[in-house]
Amino acid sequence: MNKWYGNRAEEPIVIASRVQIRRNLEKYHFVSMMGVDECGAVAELLRGEAVKLEHEEGMKYYSCDVGKLSPLEREALVENFIMSEAMQKKQGAALVLSEDEGVSILINEEDHICIRANARGNDLRGAYARAFRVEKCLEGLGYAYDPRFGYLSASPLNTGTGFHADYLLFLPAIAMAGKIKKLSDEIGKFDMEIAGIYGGIKTEAFLYRIVNKKTLGCTEEEIIGNIGQVLEQIIAKEKNHRDYLYQGSKAEIVDKVYRSYGVLRYAKILSTADALMQYAQLKLGHDHGMVTLSQEPDLYGQLVKVQSANIQKLCGRSLDMEERWQYRAEYFNRLMECERGIG
Repeated sequence: MNKWYGNRAEEPIVIASRVQIRRNLEKYHFVSMMGVDECGAVAELLRGEAVKLEHEEGMKYYSCDVGKLSPLEREALVENFIMSEAMQKKQGAALVLSEDEGVSILINEEDHICIRANARGNDLRGAYARAFRVEKCLEGLGYAYDPRFGYLSASPLNTGTGFHADYLLFLPAIAMAGKIKKLSDEIGKFDMEIAGIYGGIKTEAFLYRIVNKKTLGCTEEEIIGNIGQVLEQIIAKEKNHRDYLYQGSKAEIVDKVYRSYGVLRYAKILSTADALMQYAQLKLGHDHGMVTLSQEPDLYGQLVKVQSANIQKLCGRSLDMEERWQYRAEYFNRLMECERGIG
């Protein structure tokens, strides 16, 4: 089965949509207060719901005890944005994952349940629909709920709806213009924040997430509507900056695009950051008609595939840093070899 991000072509600006729904079970302590036995009981209970999810979604669901995975497997799941980095060493953590990797249920992370659902491009409602089906399937287990405050969470930031929505955006023109900080200040007025793909300010390949901060005192529909309005403004800004960039520095941008192709085609070593930056510039050139690639660019797919753990899984053996850089370069050399007719 295809991964959730392999079902259609990637959009020029909105790369992916994601929602998270957090819940706790009323019969158990919060995760931070649970002992080993209680963590195990919650994990076993939730992992046992996989069969019900398979019937609801019409696809296989897999489950595992995170602590029993190898360090490489755990790191690969983080690189795939399937689970959080904090889960890697979390006592009693478990995972339920759909066959297409579009839905993951993080068990005993910060809360008992964190449902993550993804969709390609600008399809937040599609991601929400999948997450909502999963949330309803698990509802019979009994969620911790207060009539005044809503769904209870270990963190006040998640109390209320326990619902977070985010878009993953490709913003090369805004970033090149040095306007990311200004954009962050502007959307902060709407209880939104902009962050790198790994949280905080760290990012790769001009990729940024916008996410709602407020979960208390608003409904899921209001959150989706608000972030959708902010998204429209950001898309308009990025398009305007791209037009300005092309009009004022077209020769320089075209040169960068072709240089990126040359690096990816012939480089002998490539770090993750360098490889993704070169590929991002190639995508920018393709999206604006400066070059024509025989295969539609898949920035998200490459972002996942060439990270440290995943590149080792792709190679089929353990690699030290120098070997990873070499194999990553070989991988992109082969990928670009298919683009001999680049124009």
